[in-house]
Amino acid sequence: MQPVLASIITIGDELLIGQTIDTNSAWMAQELNKVGIAVHRRLAIGDVWKDIWESLNEESRLSKIILITGGLGPTADDITKPLLCQYFGGKLVVNEAALVNVTSIFERLNRPLLERNLKQAEVPDVCTVIQNRRGTAPGMMFEKDGVIFVSMPGVPNEMKGMMTADVLPLLAGRFNLNPIVHRTLVTAGIGESFLAERIKEFEDSLPSNIKLAYLPNYGMVKLRLSATGNDNKTIAELEALFDMLKQQVADVMVIDEDISLQEAVGRLLSSHGKSMGTAESCTGGYIAHLLTGVSGASNYFKGSIVSYSNDIKQHLLDVSAQTLTTVGAVSEDTVIQMVKGALHQLKTDYIVATSGIMGPRGGSSEKPVGTVWIAVGNKNRIRTHHFHFRFDRQRNMDMTAQNALNMLRKFIIEMEQ
Repeated sequence: MQPVLASIITIGDELLIGQTIDTNSAWMAQELNKVGIAVHRRLAIGDVWKDIWESLNEESRLSKIILITGGLGPTADDITKPLLCQYFGGKLVVNEAALVNVTSIFERLNRPLLERNLKQAEVPDVCTVIQNRRGTAPGMMFEKDGVIFVSMPGVPNEMKGMMTADVLPLLAGRFNLNPIVHRTLVTAGIGESFLAERIKEFEDSLPSNIKLAYLPNYGMVKLRLSATGNDNKTIAELEALFDMLKQQVADVMVIDEDISLQEAVGRLLSSHGKSMGTAESCTGGYIAHLLTGVSGASNYFKGSIVSYSNDIKQHLLDVSAQTLTTVGAVSEDTVIQMVKGALHQLKTDYIVATSGIMGPRGGSSEKPVGTVWIAVGNKNRIRTHHFHFRFDRQRNMDMTAQNALNMLRKFIIEMEQ
């Protein structure tokens, strides 16, 4: 069966100048893929009438589904709705349900309702309206020559609400789709090329209906097996191959699910009823940020001491002045003392500590930019590791955080056996 093709068009000048990062199309592509719709092309278009119009013409010749986000706001530069109205030969009319929605939102917020806000309830009379449960601008669905066009707000939360509740079920009911099933595992501590060499024979032996993908990111590599079709035979074959893959990478596998390291650490702590905290210097609370971004983190994460300055290291974490003077803040001795001090202050079972030079300034011949010490420990034992990263400031911070979480993960497994 040939896959149903979709094109995603994101609209807005802010996307083209890099002021706003387009996360919408990535999320939409993932969700479409899950139900068996293949994304043929993703485009970012500025707020230019001619460019949008030509894109609609071009993409409708290639794809059966055109998904559009952006340009539905109340200001003059939001031209998507009037353009679609003209493109499909309609006229703008007030949709009563959308009007009630807009009015109730402003009443709840106790804000004055302007004429431009009321106009958001206007839609082309040739569209099917998709009500916005998370905002003011309704979505719109059109059909022309067998192609479905769906226009949604550019606000990610609003778009996701429409896609999940309305658009995806509609498309699944309209087209004969063949879902794509994935199984993903996460590895750490091994490079992509070395991983590929290790599982070369396994990859070469895969049947034509099952594909293997490598997804590297910040010291980790995800391995994803994908099969087209969700019948029992296909699922059984996929599961058997996934079990074989797990055996081949068992020593470097973090978890056999498509989740983050912080989620894996959280599950591990929860399963053993343990708690943790962080003592962060060079990461500036970034590890704590990653951990608390996971729902339920309060069950195991107790707090963080961001000891960016030496004064805080001394006065809150009891790092000795002699250590800071003789070997410096970026040293094994310092992160060991940071772990001990944080265990005392935070009263947790586990602590991870970081100290390093993220760059682009601050390095020396002895300790160049990218030098990092990480320690993980509990009241009985502390482990340390010395890293040398070679990237820009943000990536050095990401690499430090991911390696710290993986060190902690392995330490917890060892201690809780």
